[in-house]
Amino acid sequence: MPHKEGNAIPRGIDHVVHAVRDLDAAATLYRRLGFMVGARNRHSWGTHNHVVQTPGAFVELLAIADPSLITPHRPQEFSFGAFNRDFLIRGEGLSMLVLEGRGVADIEDFRNKGIGDFRQFDFAREAKAPDGKPINVAFTLAFAHDAQAPEVGFFTCQHHHPENFWNRAFQQHPNGTMEIRAVMMATDNPQAHREFLAAFTGSGEFYTEPGEVSVLTPRGAVCVMTPKRFAAAFGGPLPRFGAHLQAIRFAVADIAAARALLKANAVPYRDHRDGFVVDAADALGATISFEPAVK
Repeated sequence: MPHKEGNAIPRGIDHVVHAVRDLDAAATLYRRLGFMVGARNRHSWGTHNHVVQTPGAFVELLAIADPSLITPHRPQEFSFGAFNRDFLIRGEGLSMLVLEGRGVADIEDFRNKGIGDFRQFDFAREAKAPDGKPINVAFTLAFAHDAQAPEVGFFTCQHHHPENFWNRAFQQHPNGTMEIRAVMMATDNPQAHREFLAAFTGSGEFYTEPGEVSVLTPRGAVCVMTPKRFAAAFGGPLPRFGAHLQAIRFAVADIAAARALLKANAVPYRDHRDGFVVDAADALGATISFEPAVK
């Protein structure tokens, strides 16, 4: 049932990181799933990515390209590269949840709430406009930590040139995706994450049921479920490990057209409820759910 608490200004979902070992294979998979995939981008700390945009939120396909450039974690310094390198040793999948950011204000907020004591991380890179012209994008990251989910990365991302990053031309997907509706995590004790989720999202609006604690944000929900409830929700196998991000729910304009596209591209899927699901075994460790945008 829905329940509101607190009065903080909430943060919506900005993006989710899908860590993979073969970035080209990941880009191919997402194209077969019916997404428009952006150009390859390079980070100075040894990772490369592709971005899959929806209005206001995106999926970051990420791989380790040059391990020699990765810096270690240090006191008050979170190493994005080291975290994802270590994640990939354990397996591919959704490694990090990222919310819209307010820069230094988030760092102070997380420190005051006891969920992070990291210095701000600023970086910029060159991107390409739809016409191929180079443009600059820049970000400030504020990291947080959930002691009950040490193998999930959490941070906020402040966009300093949002007009250069967000582009409707990159959001017109053949599968008709309109939004990221939710990001799902599975763990044995969802209630143990409630306090962190409230502090991290700044949202006081929760949906709770036996085996589930979900927080509603201005852009999508963050849902934490027991493995059994997760399996029931997606009609598939139990997650292979707990306390990890497991799934992304996408809302599409025409579910029949999206299903036909996956069938034409020979992507395995299962019909479930009023949509369909691509299991983690067929999607590089992440369960991908498609459902109608309007119910």
